[in-house]
Amino acid sequence: MNQSAVGSLVPRQAPGSYGLPFVSAIRDRLDFYYFQGEAKYFESRVEKHGSTVLRINVPPGPFMARDPRVVAVLDAKSFPVLFDVDKVEKKNLFTGTYMPSTSLTGGFRVCSYLDPSEPTHAKVKQLLFSLLASRKDAVIPAFRSHFSSLLATVESQLVLAGKSNFNTLNDFTSFEFIADAYFGVLPSASDLGTTGPTKAAKWLIFQLHPLVTFGLPLILEEPLLHTVLLPPIFVSGDYKALYKYFYAAATKALDMAESLGLNRDEACHNLLFATVFNSYGGLKVMLPGILGRIAEAGEKFHQRLAAEVRTAVAEAGGKVTIEALEKMELTKSAVWEALRLEPPVKFQYGRAKADMNIESHDAVFAVKKGEMLFGYQPCATKDPRVFGSTAREFVGDRFVGEGSKLLQYVYWSNGRETESPSVDNKQCPGKNLVVLVGRLLVAEMFLRYDTFTADVGVDLLGPKVEFTGVTKVTSGPGAV
Repeated sequence: MNQSAVGSLVPRQAPGSYGLPFVSAIRDRLDFYYFQGEAKYFESRVEKHGSTVLRINVPPGPFMARDPRVVAVLDAKSFPVLFDVDKVEKKNLFTGTYMPSTSLTGGFRVCSYLDPSEPTHAKVKQLLFSLLASRKDAVIPAFRSHFSSLLATVESQLVLAGKSNFNTLNDFTSFEFIADAYFGVLPSASDLGTTGPTKAAKWLIFQLHPLVTFGLPLILEEPLLHTVLLPPIFVSGDYKALYKYFYAAATKALDMAESLGLNRDEACHNLLFATVFNSYGGLKVMLPGILGRIAEAGEKFHQRLAAEVRTAVAEAGGKVTIEALEKMELTKSAVWEALRLEPPVKFQYGRAKADMNIESHDAVFAVKKGEMLFGYQPCATKDPRVFGSTAREFVGDRFVGEGSKLLQYVYWSNGRETESPSVDNKQCPGKNLVVLVGRLLVAEMFLRYDTFTADVGVDLLGPKVEFTGVTKVTSGPGAV
């Protein structure tokens, strides 16, 4: 159905039911985590009701959620309403129907939980933009230094054991890299030593545990992870150690914060959150996601990437530069395609500011002021009405040439890939940096290897990649 035809339809109520109070929400939560899994949970309800906009319960539900009832938008056309801050409020909705205690963030509501209408939002986001701009020249050398060391370790482990767990190495390396790139001070050279990633992971779990499963028996996980929020006191020591590092390492950024009118303490808690939760947490999911998809794409695709990467670097005098990376169209496409299929953040939320209508491909739905809107991004970014019969497949060159028109439907950054973050929206301030880092990973791999093999599975927060073999380059700009 064309857009003008949809727009002429009479708005109707979204189908679906919330069921019995309390009981149905718990049953739905069990479906989500154990009986169906998150993807099947949404797909089965879309199929049952014949609609990609519908009313459902989302986890965590009782007792933790304020209200598990949402209007879900699960296609590429309806999903972007969640980005429109004129239509939806974002206050305290970063993690959705529950909110972690502010004791986990120094008593402050950090930027991710602020609506753009709140004055502090613009100040913090401007601080993040300023930090990224001031450190832009540090990103490439920091990445290459840290990840070349990681790959050297991969090679050593392959010789000794025949396999190498990328996720384990990436946890430490990404933590060191992102702090080095942002602040120029290695956490491992501070009082944190090598404990930073472990402390960060514990702190992340205390915020995200209602939305994850460890694979334990239901009878253990439900009361432990999905019923009540874990007490922040159990990670207060870890958080204080992280805060101490940031307060010392981020001196220049905190000076910038004060010039923007931010309290130094509040600014430091925001920098910690943006660095550890948003950036480091994102890299923990994103980099294995990219690597896993490319591993599965096979040797012929590797050959195409290697040729492109090495040609661009050779033309840049053997150096990896921004200009060289911009010439790598297939590399960029592969990163975007991995982000389309494996978005680091799968869930988005917004509360309707007024009565409104939401359009799917085939219908128009009426939503009342105050209703919670929810989007499961993988449904929207695998929409066959946009991406065709290969919507669920990794097509590495999907966004090359004319395919770049499809970038408007890539939503991983809490906005369209064709749009830019600003102080007035909720799009990720590090959007361009994230794509850059993904491209750097691909470039580093194919400057060093002709091809590689890996077993790809599932980890706590996303894909798990275990190298099983690499074929090293023997000559040219990538020879090591």
